Amino acid sequence: MRFITLSSLLWPILRHAVWSPRAIAVVDDHRTYSYGSLLGGAMHVAQHIDATTDAAHVGVMLPTSGAFPIALLGCWLSRRVAVPLNYLLAKDELEYVIGDSDIDALITVGPMLDFLGHQDNAAAIPPSVRLLRLDQMDFNVPPDLRWPPWPDAEDLAVILYTSGTSGRPKGVMLTHGNLRADAEAAIEHAGITSADGFLGVLPQFHSFGLTALTLIPLRCGAKAIYTARFVPRKIVQLIKKHRPDIFMAVPSMYGALLSVKGLNPEDVSSLRLPISGGEPLPDAVYDAYRDRLDLKILEGYGLTETSPATHWSTPAKNKRHSVGLALPGIRVTIVDETDRPLAPGEEGEICLSGPMIMAGYYKKPELTEQVMVELERVTLPVGDALQAGKHHRAFRTGDIGRVDEQGYLYITGRKKEMLIIGGENVFPREIEEVLNRHRAVHDSAVIGKSDGMRGEIPVAFVELEEEAMFDEAEIRRYCRENLAQFKVPRQIQRIDQLPRNATGKILRRQLSMD
Repeated sequence: MRFITLSSLLWPILRHAVWSPRAIAVVDDHRTYSYGSLLGGAMHVAQHIDATTDAAHVGVMLPTSGAFPIALLGCWLSRRVAVPLNYLLAKDELEYVIGDSDIDALITVGPMLDFLGHQDNAAAIPPSVRLLRLDQMDFNVPPDLRWPPWPDAEDLAVILYTSGTSGRPKGVMLTHGNLRADAEAAIEHAGITSADGFLGVLPQFHSFGLTALTLIPLRCGAKAIYTARFVPRKIVQLIKKHRPDIFMAVPSMYGALLSVKGLNPEDVSSLRLPISGGEPLPDAVYDAYRDRLDLKILEGYGLTETSPATHWSTPAKNKRHSVGLALPGIRVTIVDETDRPLAPGEEGEICLSGPMIMAGYYKKPELTEQVMVELERVTLPVGDALQAGKHHRAFRTGDIGRVDEQGYLYITGRKKEMLIIGGENVFPREIEEVLNRHRAVHDSAVIGKSDGMRGEIPVAFVELEEEAMFDEAEIRRYCRENLAQFKVPRQIQRIDQLPRNATGKILRRQLSMD
């Protein structure tokens, strides 16, 4: 039965907190929170917000923990828009986001300020921004009672700034309706209930950390286990101790867990939904989990602009290398360079429409219009059936892929990352998949370099396996055996660590050949 999206997630979350105040909501690195304590804490935060600022937007800078949902719900109770801030940004980027988001108050804690100081980023917070420190609030005093607001579906809930893989970070405006539609569609799609336990390490300023690992468990009345730092041995210990059903991570995290000594199938046997997203899951990692741990990692897909999840593989419905079927309410259209919808199996740009699509980019109406497109009527595969499409407005993802006859989506590349080599279109992913199969290569990234003869040539950066020797000629020979000649990297450079954002996605714009 399909969930009915009314407006905000605030009301069902508050209703559960009132009905089951003693139920455990969160266990983090420092304490356990009941649903009642989350509600009480949120009311305190709302009271402090009202006393501190009249601004419509309030910043939130917190480690992955139970403090984040308290701050988020506090913003919503005070009728404010939450702006989660990425504390891993460089100083100039953080300064830009704070200024662009129009906040004059920031919810945080002392250890986070200490972290910024250690990163030389403390100066990014201007003196005009007032700090609301949760660790200095007295939660023992009963907060003022208030009647919760009833936000409309179109009301803005959060502004999430993208990680800035190209250009300045963009503020993605997500409404209360966007977040509720996505959370409830995911719950229906994956059959999630209050009995499911979540393990979260993804930062909550990121869209997946916000929706999939914070709002979904709150909506279900489930328990979430949070840890602020990704330490492979600790993650394995938490899985063994708490026996979570749902774990979401990026491929590099899954790869790192394999290095934990003594890891065996029983340790991860509780995981019903081990989800990987953010970038392609290497075959070597997938095969290792399947063969060594009897666990099939399931891939998912989404973007900040889509709240974020749009596709999600489940144990019953999955295909290797596919990110799964669309969530309820999502329409997928593959288009060519003229925006003509393509048939199943044909490759083109992925366009998405549905109630999860963002309201737009903050202060950037022109950019918003650039990523939206009007599509003609076409028959599209949705789920397990073919459904008649309608003339509709869709979001351009910038990703290239195809949908098969059963509706499974395959991501084959990124439009902006596509190389044009001698007139041929080449996506870095297909070269990287070959590089990553080489015994000496742990991970890789391929970029294009201008070439007067061929337009562009592929160049590669490789992280090596522990104790492996770097032999550029040998790696190139391996590529020649497994790739068309024009796809073989002309230069291969060893790198100690590929540059990544907070969720592990490789930042290709930071790579350049000497």
